[in-house]
Amino acid sequence: MKFANSVDKILPKPLKSSIDLGLNRRNYAQFRLILIFVMTLIVTLPVVIVAGLGYYYYKDLLQREELDQLQWQLDGKVKSIEALIDNLTSVVQFTARSDRYRELVVGSNLEKLFVRLKRQYPLFADLGVIDHVGIQQNYWGPYDLKGTDYSQEDWFEELSDKGLHISGVYAGNRQVPHFSIAVTNQDPITGEMWLLRATIDALTLQKFIDTIKTNASDDLFLVDETGTIQTLSRYYGPILTQFSSTFDAGVQAVITDDGEKVFQIKEKVKNSPWSLVLVKKQYIHHEHWLKFRTKLLITIVICISIIFLVVFTLAGALTTLIRKAEETQLTMLSEAEHTNKLASIGRLAAGVGHEINNPLAIIDQKTGLIEDLLLMSDAEFEHKETIQGCLKVINQSIERCKAITHRLLGFARRTDVRQEVLQVNDVIREVLTFLDNSMTFRKIGIKLQLEENLSPVTSDQLQLQQIFLNIINNAIDAIDKDGEITIMSHMLAGDVRVVIQDNGPGIAPDILPHIFEPFYTTKETGKGTGLGLSITYGLVKKLGGEITVHSRVGQGTAFTITIPLQSKKNDQG
Repeated sequence: MKFANSVDKILPKPLKSSIDLGLNRRNYAQFRLILIFVMTLIVTLPVVIVAGLGYYYYKDLLQREELDQLQWQLDGKVKSIEALIDNLTSVVQFTARSDRYRELVVGSNLEKLFVRLKRQYPLFADLGVIDHVGIQQNYWGPYDLKGTDYSQEDWFEELSDKGLHISGVYAGNRQVPHFSIAVTNQDPITGEMWLLRATIDALTLQKFIDTIKTNASDDLFLVDETGTIQTLSRYYGPILTQFSSTFDAGVQAVITDDGEKVFQIKEKVKNSPWSLVLVKKQYIHHEHWLKFRTKLLITIVICISIIFLVVFTLAGALTTLIRKAEETQLTMLSEAEHTNKLASIGRLAAGVGHEINNPLAIIDQKTGLIEDLLLMSDAEFEHKETIQGCLKVINQSIERCKAITHRLLGFARRTDVRQEVLQVNDVIREVLTFLDNSMTFRKIGIKLQLEENLSPVTSDQLQLQQIFLNIINNAIDAIDKDGEITIMSHMLAGDVRVVIQDNGPGIAPDILPHIFEPFYTTKETGKGTGLGLSITYGLVKKLGGEITVHSRVGQGTAFTITIPLQSKKNDQG
């Protein structure tokens, strides 16, 4: 064993280190997780990007279409309000003809006019006639406003310049929201300007807004130039309250107090102090958007699930292939190590055999000389028999050493394969005739399961005999007594396969990897050299075959030898 362990020093360092590194196998579970993560990330990222772009652009397209549709609806509603204002203005302007000033400021003519006007337009609240200096000359309505001076009012100065004034909604003396329309004309007699001012209830605007309001808008109301609400707003409060969001005409997206995103669209109403505001909290095509978003989410989930399943399967397959490749590499490295060790041992054995044979020859010669001298001497002396006995033991030890060195030289010698056509079954039966007495003496039975009509092989008969002899001898030594050896032969993948199986004690798992190593033996001292299986391994390899061993403690051992139909010349040492 000391000699066998010292052989490790002969093994080349690069090969030995590569095998040692190969034993430190990677963590395949961690490698598989990393592979799954990287592959999933690489494949999923484009899917997420494409889905994100589709989500963004479809939402943007839907918003644009939504805003265009809301703007179109708002334009229609603004035009309706403008038509209402134009209609009211036309009525007031028609009433304020240039030749009616004198008529309207005297008697009950203004009252009669208001009654006729009220009959057709019940939305009017009162009428007033104002002269060129701002004094109300006549009034018909719920208050006593005749003689009131309006010369300091802003609207009076504006009316003098433009000839028409429409006020915003205000509460006034009645504390009832209303607005007024005032127009100017010129008295043909005096040539002076006079005004007709009509007050209209704000409910008129509210009713009209309610009429033009549709499901396309969540809220629709009027605001003036200062942001004061002119009609009731569903979200921003009653009339004459301040609109919380002031912005110029156009579209604005805002976040409400409850965190909801809404669109506000505002457009100026011509010839009035008002702007119409439309508020929309959801898309008109909200259901289409929800369906698209749901389908997109389901598609992404399905795609990612399929991707993960495929990646998981591929990662498992790749990990298995890599593990098998590494195991194959380690096996090849281990075989290379073993082959290299056998070659190194062979070279060492040749040198040891030659070096030992020389002193053995000298010892043999000297012991022979001593024996001859003892035989030539007739004189008896003390311990003569003891000396002769010692010489006999020395001769026996010399013969044993010669046998060992002969095997060493046979193990190291590079002999050519002698090709001949033969039947493997015949070689097996011939070897068994050599061992018949030994098996009979130990009561070991032999069971042959040899396939008939095996294809003949071209190989070396003597080396095949040596292979079978060594393995069967090992089986006999393992069983010792009262056992059975089974020998099977059959064709497999174009080669002849021979299995030699015994029911002996088996080989321990920690010993099994070393049985083909030179000088490795589990037999008692003096009963084996540890070269039998090493030589057998070398012979099998030399013939181009393979040899493997399987063993279970307590059940037995089986050697499997694969012999090619055409042996290869393999110069294994």
